[in-house]
Amino acid sequence: MSAVKGRFAARTVKVKAPGKVNVSLNVGPLRTDGYHSVASVYLAVSLYEEVSATSRPGGDITVSISPDSTLDLDGVDIPLDSSNLAYRAAAIMADVSEHSTGVHLEITKRVPVAGGMGGGSADAAATLLACDALWNSGLSREELAHLAAELGADVPFSLLGGAAVGLGVGDQLSPALAKAQMDWVLVCADYGLSTPEVFKTLDRLRDAEGLDVPEPIEVDPKILQALRGGDSEGLSRLLVNDLQRASIDLAPQLKDTIGLGEAAGALAGIVSGSGPTVALLARDGDAAEVLADKLRHQGHQALAVHGPVPGARIISDTLL
Repeated sequence: MSAVKGRFAARTVKVKAPGKVNVSLNVGPLRTDGYHSVASVYLAVSLYEEVSATSRPGGDITVSISPDSTLDLDGVDIPLDSSNLAYRAAAIMADVSEHSTGVHLEITKRVPVAGGMGGGSADAAATLLACDALWNSGLSREELAHLAAELGADVPFSLLGGAAVGLGVGDQLSPALAKAQMDWVLVCADYGLSTPEVFKTLDRLRDAEGLDVPEPIEVDPKILQALRGGDSEGLSRLLVNDLQRASIDLAPQLKDTIGLGEAAGALAGIVSGSGPTVALLARDGDAAEVLADKLRHQGHQALAVHGPVPGARIISDTLL
């Protein structure tokens, strides 16, 4: 990294980036490279991570978690070193920026940790955009998306936002038209699930059953049609997540959570991504608020959200 010449002026750029739900997720067999091909429909929802990137003299990257985080993080192990995705995003940006400095990243956590909603990926996407602005790197969204793909399959989508079809390992994104608002209730767990462990469990369950699963090459066009038309009823009959059975195998209580949500008025429920967050589809915004309130009264952490929402966005840029 090269420090800015002359008198150092500290600056903070704050960016927010959304979490996501997988409206559909088809998973192929284990590949020889250790990955799985997927065909998924991503929807960015109104639950945001925030990253404040503050320039500092020198070249060090440091990370902290903001006390304004709305999650209960007691006992949650969030790495603050080079294994943190936001740290890695800053390091990548420093490598490609001519005028990089040291930077401190303060992360405000709102998306469940290890919850299948891409919270860490949102942190990375927010950091890429924040550091690009902080160091005047001048990269296009497309160039940032290429860097994002180096960090993980969900990072490019958090930059893009909206709705998208993801193929390959989820990083081959094509925007999907979804103009109408869809309303959801997220039921957050007080534990996490390891994404690699969920995929391993899916492979084990399939092997035990002798299932010969084809490579997914497209998503169900009926899902895209329902999203495009804002048809919540139609979409409720099409929700699918191949990882759900593995998540429930590891955390059987997830099945009860989905059943509870549907009994309380949800059109349908699904495990989001690798879980353990459960996404319940509601008829509209009012129904989502009523459903969330019912579940909170039963002791669950439930949040009413909507999507699609835009991807990572700068919300402030301040000279200190």
